[in-house]
Amino acid sequence: MKFNEKLLEIIVCPECKADLKLTTDKKGLRCDQCKRVYPIDENGIPHLLLEEATVEE
Repeated sequence: MKFNEKLLEIIVCPECKADLKLTTDKKGLRCDQCKRVYPIDENGIPHLLLEEATVEE
């Protein structure tokens, strides 16, 4: 299943409340402010838990 991009209008980063953007590979949601990437599973569901996020430099 594919991630519904309309959700980007209403969801924000759980850590800093900034807007999220779809990663180029469409497998995660990235926060430009705190550099966290939240994974999207094979069913198109984003996992917005801090413990599941990775931090990019």
